[in-house]
Amino acid sequence: MSQQDWDYSVDVLIIGSGNGAMTTALCSHFNGITDVLLVEKADKFGGTSALSGGGIWVPNNRYAKEAGAEDSIADAKAYLTETIPDNIRRDDMIDVYLENAPKMVDLLHNNTQIRYDSLAKYPDYYSNAEGARNGHRSLEPTPFNVDAMEADLDDMLPGTICMFDRIHMSQQDAQILSNNSPGWRQLAFKKIFKHFTDIRWLLKHRRGREVACGVGGIAQLYIALKERDIPLWLNSPMTELIRDDHGKVVGAIVEKEGKPMRVQARRGLVLACGGFEHNQQMREQYLPSPTNTHWSAGTTSNTGDGINAGMAVGAQTSLMDNAWWCTTMHIPRVPYPFLSIVTKAQPGTIVVNKAGKRFSNESQNYMAFLKELFQQHSDDNPCAPCYMIFDSNFKKTYGAYPLMGPKWSIPKDYFSEGLVACGDTIEELAANAKLDVKTVCQTVSDFNGYAKTGKDLDFKRGDYAYDRYYGDPANKPNPCLGEIAKPPFYCLTLQAGDFGTQGGLTTNTDAQVLDQQGQAIGGLYATGNCSAAILPTYPGPGSTLGPAMTFGYLAAEHIAAAANSDTGNTEATIPQSA
Repeated sequence: MSQQDWDYSVDVLIIGSGNGAMTTALCSHFNGITDVLLVEKADKFGGTSALSGGGIWVPNNRYAKEAGAEDSIADAKAYLTETIPDNIRRDDMIDVYLENAPKMVDLLHNNTQIRYDSLAKYPDYYSNAEGARNGHRSLEPTPFNVDAMEADLDDMLPGTICMFDRIHMSQQDAQILSNNSPGWRQLAFKKIFKHFTDIRWLLKHRRGREVACGVGGIAQLYIALKERDIPLWLNSPMTELIRDDHGKVVGAIVEKEGKPMRVQARRGLVLACGGFEHNQQMREQYLPSPTNTHWSAGTTSNTGDGINAGMAVGAQTSLMDNAWWCTTMHIPRVPYPFLSIVTKAQPGTIVVNKAGKRFSNESQNYMAFLKELFQQHSDDNPCAPCYMIFDSNFKKTYGAYPLMGPKWSIPKDYFSEGLVACGDTIEELAANAKLDVKTVCQTVSDFNGYAKTGKDLDFKRGDYAYDRYYGDPANKPNPCLGEIAKPPFYCLTLQAGDFGTQGGLTTNTDAQVLDQQGQAIGGLYATGNCSAAILPTYPGPGSTLGPAMTFGYLAAEHIAAAANSDTGNTEATIPQSA
């Protein structure tokens, strides 16, 4: 194909603008390939990465070592071997991940201002498994001020972990505040005071100058892109991959300003554009029922474009029947679902099915909770939606978003649309929620007994380190078990939701997309949720973003190595320091 056939030409074309996409762009630059372009379908950048907690699960990382934590690749591998079933575990991908994820973190640390904090108290999600750690395997973006990108703030997706929808919180802040941990009042006052005294900033912006969590990670990556003049096109969906006569992917059709452009990718094209969570047809084709786009907290632009484009050129797919599951709430007049992860784990709540029975340990990690829900759900035993029950004492002590005020202040459409039910007795609550009254009464009575003894005889809630992460240490004898006894009583409807799908294009250890015969498709790479998950059981906080960034790093290395081979340059181009 001759040069005049192209409307635009770059060395590396990256589809997407989340953590995986931006890391790929930066690592390409560090490897000496500076002619890089990112294209984003939506009108704002950041993808689901910006909406997330922003954590990355990286065992044996530099920040953990600096904190004095002890870890090893061998222990991490043992943990993953025990927690990922043999039929979906790819040891080659895991070995490469464990070796290279810390290197990816080092590269960003040494060559940019991107910084992370080690989460000392956030356990691995299956904390009783061999090789697990009770902290220091997950990192979160260090909170920082976004003065350097003020002009671009309106182009970035807003974060979702905020106090009063104004004050960004880190994961560590959120854990302290949600659990009423020691010092929570001082922390809340400090953050509120800092926010509302920043008058100069608040005259122009609703949210605070300091960002954290997912949007904090995206902001740091974006600033690093800007410093290197790496362009990012918004409102520019990729609609088709272009191959040459030998089947190699050499570019894509990208719609820019409503017009199709043929964009050449001279060295490689990297798909990093999310899953298919907002494609109802694909959900019904691949995911377990019930399933609905309205229950997904992934960004609405994730409709499987990269996966479908890859399949159109013969790519193989894996794990298409799974997602990153978590309970969500659909709140009237709110355009996106709310991730209901913390509240059900705190002492004084239970989650029951339509029959009024508990079906799982509410304090275990959200992925495992939903997996058990789907295993038990059937037409005869509906578990989706499910129902979170608590009392007025819980609501006063911990809050129960979105029920923040007194009973009389709850909007009427919360009741009419089935989000909430109330009752002055458990019997009245169950009847109003259309649950089996007798069974709900028995379930609550049994749970109240467990709260008194501190032992959950049904599901062992609170027995594991992860369970206790969102528990209240002041609640005795079990930080995860509290009585449901003080009227009025409440019930919130929870959906079987997700924050993205995990199935996608099958890749190799260099992030190359594989065809139906298991051979690499020339020129085509993938990372993030448009590729099949490397850590499909979600072993720890950040099990999506960590691999997305690491395999973006590996894609960039492979592209650069091929380019150097073509030119005869065998010298490393990665700088060792900032």
